[in-house]
Amino acid sequence: MDNSQNLSYQAGQAKGQAQEKSNQMMDRAANAAQSAKESLQEAGQQVQAKAQGAADAVKNATGLNK
Repeated sequence: MDNSQNLSYQAGQAKGQAQEKSNQMMDRAANAAQSAKESLQEAGQQVQAKAQGAADAVKNATGLNK
């Protein structure tokens, strides 16, 4: 293998490694985004449940639940 072929091979190797690292970073970012989305959905459900409980407590206290 002459020098230009060796350099070309090394460039191809470097490009492949860079693409793999890029793919790994994109996967990590997607996983982080999914985790954040799930956390926000759970938080939203908790807030909604607390708001419903508060509304029911007000209805009970004022007699509007009868």
